[in-house]
Amino acid sequence: MTTKRFHGSDRIRSMLRIFGFAAAIALAPASTTFAGQPQDFLVALQPIDAPAGAGAICTRYDWACARGAGLKMSDRDAIKIARVVNAAVNRGIRPISDRMQYGVEENWTLPSSRGGDCEDLVLMKKKALIAKGMAPERLMIATVLDRKQGSHAVLVLRTAAGDYVLDSLVGAIKPWSATGYSFLRMQDPAAPSRWNAIFAGGIFGHRA
Repeated sequence: MTTKRFHGSDRIRSMLRIFGFAAAIALAPASTTFAGQPQDFLVALQPIDAPAGAGAICTRYDWACARGAGLKMSDRDAIKIARVVNAAVNRGIRPISDRMQYGVEENWTLPSSRGGDCEDLVLMKKKALIAKGMAPERLMIATVLDRKQGSHAVLVLRTAAGDYVLDSLVGAIKPWSATGYSFLRMQDPAAPSRWNAIFAGGIFGHRA
């Protein structure tokens, strides 16, 4: 993903207008304090367009937008497997931008022999976890602003206790509210070919 920085309230309002939600500032006050508890879930506000470059992932990779029961797996086992996969992909894939590799700003695809960017690593993690028996609707791709307000993508693992984040920037798997990220949009777990606006955490504050 090409890194872009957003600074100040004017930039934030401009970003939200681009997404088509000029009123979202009122829905997501930045002064709200994180609950910081792992039982927190990312809650959809309303449907939104897929991120740039992500529109073709459902046709390119049927598993990226699939639904299915998967194996019977406890949350403890799911997180244990997710840690292994997250670490292996982060270690094994060389970071390289889409601009350097493909000559375009955004191209959501699996990593090549040269490497991949954050979206490519997210897709690799989702594919690997589904192959290990995890139900695909428990795994949602999300776009965020990182702690420096740069564009980034992560994989969200939904458990009975809350939503956890697999990240290419840090090794630990954390509850979404402990990442410090501003969550912009996420795949709809009920229909992963669709995306929902989130606007929570980071610059938006925590919504119960």
